[in-house]
Amino acid sequence: MKNYGRFYPYLSLCGLNCSLCTMHLSGYCPGCGGGEGNQPCSFFKCAGEHGSVEFCYMCESYPCEKYDHATEFDSFITHQNMIQDSVKARQIGKEAYKAEQEEKAEILKVLLDNYNDGRRKTFYSIAVNLLELQDIREVMEHIKTEINPENTGKEKAAAAAGYFQAAADRKGVVLKLRKKPSTPSGQKQKDTE
Repeated sequence: MKNYGRFYPYLSLCGLNCSLCTMHLSGYCPGCGGGEGNQPCSFFKCAGEHGSVEFCYMCESYPCEKYDHATEFDSFITHQNMIQDSVKARQIGKEAYKAEQEEKAEILKVLLDNYNDGRRKTFYSIAVNLLELQDIREVMEHIKTEINPENTGKEKAAAAAGYFQAAADRKGVVLKLRKKPSTPSGQKQKDTE
């Protein structure tokens, strides 16, 4: 969909949190509908066929068959909560959801700037995506008060990651990307429907 733009690029059309994505943060992706080269997604074509809705949750058919397997595996961002996040955005409103995502994005920037040993970018992105804002705030309070600023970058990163892992364990959240199993070379993957 050429020239398709969105006013709220923090949440993708399908429900991914673009503002918490490592590709977006690194400047490799302008976000869903945010520029050229990022619109081969089947959700865009579908949105055009349904009145160019800004979020799939605005469609009367939501959630449709496009979501049947969409949350099973992740890409460079977690897909686990895309339906729940869309439902939340619909329930609390775009502005309230945007404010929450902006706070999460600021926290993620702090983590990447101060507690990343070069290996935690994806981990922090997943944690901030999947944990509730209140849980993230509590973890950040522990980080602020309990991690010695004199520690090495590696020590600070390990401690911060430990606090997030403990919070995730309490909530039963797995902080890893779920990759689609690869198929043997030359063999097409069978349709699971």
